[in-house]
This record gives sequence, structure tokens and C-alpha cells, in this order.
Amino acid sequence: MKKNTNSPTKKEPRAKRAKAQRPVQREPKAVLAELVEKLRGKLGVKATSASPAEAGARTELGPNLDRLTVGVDLGDQWSHYCILGLHGETLSEGQLQTREAEVAEFFQALPPGRVVMEVGTHSAWMQEIIAGEGHEVVVANPRLMEGSKRRKRKNDRIDAKKLARLGRVDPQSLHPIRHRSREVRQDLVVLRAREALVAARTELINATRGLVKSMGTRLPKCSSPSFEQKVKDAIPEKVREALLPLVQLAGALSDCIRSYDQKIEELGSEKYGHTKLLRQVKGVGPITALAYVLTLENPEHFAKSREVGPYLGLVPKQEDSGESQPQLGISKTGDTMVRKLLVGSAHYILGPFGPDTDLRRYGLRLCERGGKNAKKRAAVAVARKLAVLLHRLWVSGEVYEPLGYASSRAIVQQAA
Repeated sequence: MKKNTNSPTKKEPRAKRAKAQRPVQREPKAVLAELVEKLRGKLGVKATSASPAEAGARTELGPNLDRLTVGVDLGDQWSHYCILGLHGETLSEGQLQTREAEVAEFFQALPPGRVVMEVGTHSAWMQEIIAGEGHEVVVANPRLMEGSKRRKRKNDRIDAKKLARLGRVDPQSLHPIRHRSREVRQDLVVLRAREALVAARTELINATRGLVKSMGTRLPKCSSPSFEQKVKDAIPEKVREALLPLVQLAGALSDCIRSYDQKIEELGSEKYGHTKLLRQVKGVGPITALAYVLTLENPEHFAKSREVGPYLGLVPKQEDSGESQPQLGISKTGDTMVRKLLVGSAHYILGPFGPDTDLRRYGLRLCERGGKNAKKRAAVAVARKLAVLLHRLWVSGEVYEPLGYASSRAIVQQAA
């Protein structure tokens, strides 16, 4: 006779059992109140003695063994946090809203400690708020950190705990970065807004030309600013009603772009006067000079001018292993907008209207080698040298000599 195995516990629905196993979501305020009450005896003395000035005075990042360590995995709506104690034990985990008021209230209730987060859209303003509450903020660079290719489990809660663990014991492995100031970020918005308008205008122009080609005709060649005036009368009658709004919208975008150009010119002449040093190089205009200055922010951040090339992603990637040394493309790290502007300036230097300079001669020598994509390689190489040259002019304030290397070489040869 078989035993009846249908016990009440096994008849319990799976949904209820799964629901009982899930962690109960608690309000961040209640979690903080309980946590501060537990740590009042341990961190009471240190919390009263620590001040925002003392917290920001630490310049060398070392192990954080005498304060709390908080790892924050940033999200667009909710951010996961993990709080570690003095001995590395997990004190609390949870979520908080990615809003200014909630973030300020959360970290205001904590004793001064170290907060670790990854760089992202919200990391700049969150760093300012958290540092204002007396915490030491470390912003990690995920590009240089070891990735999660071999990790079988990855979620926001685990990432927050990993950031807290690394920030507590080995913060140098996070490759911390330094955010730009709020004023510089606000000025960069003007350049990025202009870039978005230029991209939208390009899409409209390409769409209009492609749709007209499908009807068997072509629009006349012209520059982007004069597209509306040169093209609106050349649109075929059959599709004029459909395509004329695109042409008019491209013209309206051109007017907006001209107003942005005027703002950029004013910023470069009134607020960032040192852009004139960079504009000594033919091919570097007000947009490229201002974008370069705002992106680097402070030339003293680089010990050598040669470090600017890798910072902007204009050096080849490396994946050497043993005797294998494959030739790869550039790393493309850093700011994409500045890299595009520098490559555009390099194309002008190498083009038919470029003046005779050391940069042009260097690029033409690379083009003479031939091979696949020789001109593109030469343009990238000239862009890298141009980035180094602009930093040198910015630091030294010297007058640019287009053929300085050639003249010094001729003097050496005469002396020899």
C-alpha cells in the first residue's frame, strides 16, 4: 500500500512559497534609521570628528578600513546600494531613487565614509551632492576595470557589492576619474546641442536627396547651410508637396546652428580667451578650439603633451600575446566629439587648401607609403599630432611656427 505523500506543505502553491522567499522591500529611511542606531556606538566618535574638509583632504586613495564603504550601482530611475562596515561585513542593501532630494537625504543620514560608483549620466551631479554631505566619492572607470565576461551572475545588487568591496580594499583597481566642473559641463552643453542639430540636418538632407533619386532625378550639389535656397526650386513637382517640409526644416536648423556658432564665438573670445593660442594652427576653428579646451579643462592634468593622444582615443589598441602582435585600429576612448573635430581639422590640413606646415608634410609622407586606407591612417596620425601640438601651445603660450621643425633641421644641416 503506497503512502499518501500529498502533505499540506507540498500542496502549497509555488507562487506563495516563492513570494515568501523574496526579500521584503523596506523604505530607505527605515533602513538608515536602524543602521545608524546600530552603529551609534562604533562610529559615534568618528562621525563627530570627521568634517567635509577632512573628508575631501584625502588625496591618495588607500584602503578604507576606518569608515563605512558604500557601493552604488547607478540606474536611471533606481540605484542599488550596498553598505559595508569596518570589518567588511554587509550592513545593508537596498534601492534608492535616482533623484537629487532622495540622494541628499539618504547620504545625509550616514556618517562620513567612502562612496564608490561607476561613471555615467548621473555620476557627475551625484558626486557633487554626496561630496557636499562630507563623504569621499570615488568614480570608477568601467572601461579600464576587468569586465564581467566570466561572471555567470550579474545584476545591479551584485555590481553594487562588488564596487563596495573594491573601493574598500583596492580603490586603485577602479581607475578613478575626475569629473569636470559644473561650469565647464554647462558650456559643453552648447557644443553638444549644436552637434545634435548638425546630425539632424544631415539626416534630413540625406533623406531628401535619396527620395529624389528614387524618382529618377538628382538635386544640385551645394553646402548644407545653403541647402534650402538652392534645392527648393529643384524638387520635382510630383514629390514637392511631400519633400518641401523636409527642406524647410533643414533651413530652420541651419538658422539655429548659426545662432549656436555665434554663442561659441562669444564663449571663445570672452570667457575662454586662451582658445586664440590654439587657433593659430590653420584648420583649427572656434568650435574645435573650444571643444578641446572644455574637454581637457586643465592642461596640468597631463604630465606630458603626448598623453593627450591616448586620452582622446587616437592611438592604436593593443592585444599582444607572446609573438602575436596584431595591428589594430585606434582605441576610440575619450570624447567622440573632440576626436571627430580633430580628424576633420586633419583632413583640412591634408587637403588641397591646407597650408604648408610640418603637420602637412608628415601626413603626406604617410600617404606616400601607399597601402589600404593610407589617407585615412594619415589623417588619424595627423589628428594625434595635432592634439599634442595644441596642448603644447596651450601650456607654453608660444607663437606657433608652421615650419619650425623644417627650419631647425635646416639650421642643423648647415652647421654640420
